[in-house]
Amino acid sequence: MSTTNIFTPFTEEELMPKEEKLEVIRKGKQFSIGIPKETSLNERRTCITPDAVQVLVEHGHEIIIESGAGEGSFFTDLQYSESGAKITNDPKEAFSQDLILKINPPTEVEIEYMKPNTYLVSALQINLRDKDYFLKLAEKKVNAIAFEFIVDEYKQLALVRLVGEIAGTVSILYASELLALSNGLMLGGITGVRPAEVVILGAGIVGEFATKAAIGLGASVRVFDNSLSKLRRLHTLVDSRVPTSIIDPKELGKAIRRADVVIGALPRLNMTPIVTEDMVMKMKKGSVIIDITIDNGKVIETSELTTMEEPYIIKHGVIHCGLPNLTSRMPRTTTKAISNFFLSYILNYDEEGGFENMLVRKNEMKQSLYMYKGRHTKKIICDRFGLTYHDINLLIF
Repeated sequence: MSTTNIFTPFTEEELMPKEEKLEVIRKGKQFSIGIPKETSLNERRTCITPDAVQVLVEHGHEIIIESGAGEGSFFTDLQYSESGAKITNDPKEAFSQDLILKINPPTEVEIEYMKPNTYLVSALQINLRDKDYFLKLAEKKVNAIAFEFIVDEYKQLALVRLVGEIAGTVSILYASELLALSNGLMLGGITGVRPAEVVILGAGIVGEFATKAAIGLGASVRVFDNSLSKLRRLHTLVDSRVPTSIIDPKELGKAIRRADVVIGALPRLNMTPIVTEDMVMKMKKGSVIIDITIDNGKVIETSELTTMEEPYIIKHGVIHCGLPNLTSRMPRTTTKAISNFFLSYILNYDEEGGFENMLVRKNEMKQSLYMYKGRHTKKIICDRFGLTYHDINLLIF
């Protein structure tokens, strides 16, 4: 029996049924961006510089900036308007845009100004929030992204890392100021004079940059962390010049007693502080404690939130600084760093056709949201404040 060969211009593979591909319509670059003036915690930083505004305007975005938003970082309204931004005196106008970029989370009054389905990008500072904040945002059906949860393609907390680099360095520079105020000591680097002792709790990004700054100023540094891999990484980065240790209360107690400066750089969310009040009482009079991660949980039991007007308090003869926005002491540098990040962040979303398309395609984007159209999507927040948790992957396909 003969087989007939049927001619076809297609290969066998091309003839196999395939899944239907639907075109995702790219929305282009049409969203407006609101930059309100910061009103809380004596905030001096802002999210975007005039240079970044110019690039975004050239890419088709409308930027609405509240008058005076850049003053704390030494950027004028004139610089922003010359870069193509629209300056408004009405905070409601800044808050009624498609995307709101803020440093601090909005206040209750500011949440009222928002329109439904707005994208809000700001810090969360979970330790300073209450349940009402999340409920008010949910009423407005907001899509909220927190600095603390923004992850890049390498699974790194991109913005936390960036601000952490500045915070680590600033903590040592400010500690040296306070130490000079309290007992006239310099951190070190002087021939024939014993350097000051610095204890850093945490070997993450903040700890790493604090260590580098302290070594650079000539201090004697000791680093504690519960993670051996982080300590090993730090050891490699600073050429093994710094003694490191796992957090062992006896060892830590001895180091704290000798320390002139203690830097707390370990987030302690829902966990007990590492340095107890008893340890602080045994510290040298006039020594300095800076608890950097105070907005994410105390590392030192006696530390308290402080403000720019009164940046430190004295307990048991020890100076305690608990500024949740420590990088605000160097506002222009911090603004430039944050602005660089957001410029690439927004332009990246333009390429992909806007936020909604990115949510469908990129898992990292889903992880950065703690609220999607008014639904709470971060388990850690829901557990802490008793909110109903919704899995983001079930809301966005």
